[in-house]
Amino acid sequence: MLDKFVISNKGITAPKGFKANGIACGIKESGKKDLAIIFSEKPASAAAVFTTSKVQAAPVLVSKEYIEDGIIQAIIINSGNANACTGAKGLKNSILMTETTADELKINPRSVLIASTGIIGVQLPMDKIKQGVKDIVKTLSEQDQNSSKNAAEAIMTTDTFSKELSVELNLDGVLVSIGGMAKGSGMIAPNMATMLCFITTDVNIEKTVLENSLKKAVDLSFNMITVDGEISTNDMTAILANGLAGNKEITANSKEELLFQEALNFLCVELAKTIVKDGEGATKFIEISVENAKSFTDAKNIALSVANSNLVKTAFFGEDANWGRIMAAIGKAEADINSDLVDIYFEDQQIVKDGTGFLFDEEKINQILKSKEIKVKIDLKNGRDKAKVWTSDLSYDYVKINADYRT
Repeated sequence: MLDKFVISNKGITAPKGFKANGIACGIKESGKKDLAIIFSEKPASAAAVFTTSKVQAAPVLVSKEYIEDGIIQAIIINSGNANACTGAKGLKNSILMTETTADELKINPRSVLIASTGIIGVQLPMDKIKQGVKDIVKTLSEQDQNSSKNAAEAIMTTDTFSKELSVELNLDGVLVSIGGMAKGSGMIAPNMATMLCFITTDVNIEKTVLENSLKKAVDLSFNMITVDGEISTNDMTAILANGLAGNKEITANSKEELLFQEALNFLCVELAKTIVKDGEGATKFIEISVENAKSFTDAKNIALSVANSNLVKTAFFGEDANWGRIMAAIGKAEADINSDLVDIYFEDQQIVKDGTGFLFDEEKINQILKSKEIKVKIDLKNGRDKAKVWTSDLSYDYVKINADYRT
């Protein structure tokens, strides 16, 4: 796969025609960056997916409406305040943020998406944000190698590091780029969570193909990670494609579509993995593969059941080879299995055979459990489908971080 495209950390400004930056406008008392803008020099085809929570923040409601038009030119993002559960005033403030951004960029207000992340139930400090938008727009004409990083840092909340990636690939002789940035550390569960991801590309692609490509990539990446099983009010993943690479338009069922999909999948999976690795209080990054299931749904349900089990997660934190907890988590999943066929491996070491304990090498298993990254394979031996989920352990620090998040 990796020989098909070049990987870099240039982020969202890697594709042609995209500018971005991030600044501190005063939302966060810490003085850290808290406002970012992504801007395309020309209107772009756009697609997005949003939280499945029935409690949806004002920026989600606004962006869901604006994305229906299919043409977006800018995204305004703030951190430190989710603008969720803020009523009519919160909705009005989200619209005002898009209008202020549009005025400064001299574009259509409905071509501006908006995202927010942070504390729930607090109104946005609009005076600070309006001035911040004016300040940040001025910097968009002063692009440097740090602009993408600034934007990625400005969308962080409890993240300990910014998350950026870009890939470059050849489509029928034309070089095109895809860039992305994401945030997320806690409240991470399938169907996204308190995570945001923004993707830019200069590829020329048919709109419905772009929409389908994003959904497929999200289903394989952000919908396959879990830190704590919690779903947020503000989740959003959006992609803008401005066509400035000049390639022949990508259409459905073409070889170019397959290659673009592969690159987009890679970008999203890698960004998703960084979110799990930055999981609140996490000390372990755990990959759970379920193989030979009767269906993909069965495989996914089992992988997520194991990944979301607090008993399994605490066992990994304690470096305890408690395979019984894994079997119990498998058993509670909505899936068609025969427990007498189940095999479980930690890396290449088998610990369960045909549903019962296997005489394993304690020393080798202990060394595996001390590692920062651990692969768990569950072989159901009753089908041909498979799924892969990424998760983290559950530590003392997770409790500390979330016990005093608001205060």
